[in-house]
Amino acid sequence: METFKSALLPPHVINISDLRAMAKRRLPRAIFDYLDGGADDEVTLRENERAFQDIILRPRQAVSFRECHLGVRVLNHDVSLPLLLAPVGYSRVMHPGGEVAAAQAAGEFGTIYILSTVSGHKMENVKAAAKGPAWFQLYLVGGRGAAEAGIDRARRAGFDALVVTVDTPVAGMRERDPRNGMRQLLGKSLFAKLPFLSEIMAHPRWLAAMFADGGMPQLENIIVPGQGPMKLMDVGAALAQSGVEWADLKWIRNIWTGPILLKGILTADDAKRALDEGCAGIIVSNHGGRQLDSCSATIRALPEVVAAVQGRMEVLMDGGVRRGTDIVKAICLGAKAVLVGRAYAYGMAAAGHAGITRALQILRDDVARTLHLLGCPSIAALDASYVEFPQSWKR
Repeated sequence: METFKSALLPPHVINISDLRAMAKRRLPRAIFDYLDGGADDEVTLRENERAFQDIILRPRQAVSFRECHLGVRVLNHDVSLPLLLAPVGYSRVMHPGGEVAAAQAAGEFGTIYILSTVSGHKMENVKAAAKGPAWFQLYLVGGRGAAEAGIDRARRAGFDALVVTVDTPVAGMRERDPRNGMRQLLGKSLFAKLPFLSEIMAHPRWLAAMFADGGMPQLENIIVPGQGPMKLMDVGAALAQSGVEWADLKWIRNIWTGPILLKGILTADDAKRALDEGCAGIIVSNHGGRQLDSCSATIRALPEVVAAVQGRMEVLMDGGVRRGTDIVKAICLGAKAVLVGRAYAYGMAAAGHAGITRALQILRDDVARTLHLLGCPSIAALDASYVEFPQSWKR
């Protein structure tokens, strides 16, 4: 199993915004903006965070208890925190530890890591590092042959669930990427990189780490028949041919017998269809504001989706989670747990495993402190009586 050492973080890193600032300093602009940015005018990107402010907490006072119980049960797995690590593509480009470091941290905190198809470390190494439950997120990039091979590898490696992303019939227009030369940076042509070399050279720590790691990685979990691992620069074009249709769930289910979750659900109708198709769960998600701009913030869509499935399947959500209060609010509105992506990826980009660990510590302590201040002894005891939110969200 691969391990990665990282420098200790300074004591003034006390929230996710501090980790974001560190990541911004360490990464070249193209890589940071790939992580940080969203589609078009980034309306949905901003709204994912802002919408949590529309939810007001309603504490019970004069209540005291020694400990808060933070554990939940997700798809028959007991996890110690109500948060899972979301799939983050290109993680190894942000830090050599990448997906392996994230899986290690998830296992250490007793929660679930979700591996992106668009990853630089082999899934077998990632699963070995997790030391606990891990899920595999599926894009249909590379065609059915590549997808089927990936699903079979995930099954043999011991992944516990398959997360099928359904909101990428094409890649969203993430305008920061072409402005910053993201495609040129990931490509092999040195000539194409020339306009961006000054920015790259201004971040020697990142550059040295990339050289030590062997340069830009390939996508080790997308093996195109007859071609080998897909190159990083090919993903954007490949997404245009990787849209998932409802009919695709039949052949996916024929080769994957474990639980399937659909990621990217925002409406009651799609939630009901997922239930009818036999999915074990859904993830209310707008891809972190990176696909369709001006669609609903995920926390706003959550009550509609929860009401639609009526407890017959597990509902998770992601998008805009930066505080423990955000996690508590989502659970009060019916989510079993939340996925965090950027929140831990900022830490990973800043300091590898140590940064991820600090991000998870921050969120865990935030959740525990919020429960104490709410007068609620456990995650299991949270319900809608602890919050006030716009009734229009129920549709």
